[in-house]
Amino acid sequence: MIQTLILYALLKRDYTMYSIKKHIESVCSMFITPSFGAIKPALRKLEAEECIKSGKLMSAGGKLSIYYSINNKGKEKLKELLISDLSNNPSQFFLAARLRLLMADFLSPEERKRLYLIIKSKALKFKNSAQELKNSENTFYFNIICDNAVCEYSNLITVIESLEKNNERSC
Repeated sequence: MIQTLILYALLKRDYTMYSIKKHIESVCSMFITPSFGAIKPALRKLEAEECIKSGKLMSAGGKLSIYYSINNKGKEKLKELLISDLSNNPSQFFLAARLRLLMADFLSPEERKRLYLIIKSKALKFKNSAQELKNSENTFYFNIICDNAVCEYSNLITVIESLEKNNERSC
């Protein structure tokens, strides 16, 4: 997911590693706050895959800084990452789904439609699983937690349906 966030950040402008971290935090802090230890290897990998390029510039204060920029291959990689299948782990799914929805503006209406379908179908699967678990257990706390999960998935599905309607209008 960190590669996706980096590529999305670089769509806006060229950034240093520090600026990439700050940009991701400003946009996604409610979901994720990446460390430099996660960003640096992701930048190296993206550069090795030729999805981004780096350049060194001297700042006005005389400090050498490395700036990163995205290229066309990086934009294609971002599309692939956004539309790829999501995790079968419910907690990983929820984070990835929300972050991908935040970045959906980069995609064309057809690509957004595909993304919404991917997320919605998996959310329905997880919602149904949580509902089945709730119906199979009788402990109060277990049922409360399952009910909460059902509500969270229902809310996500409602958000996606709203986004789908908005996307249809933009076509």
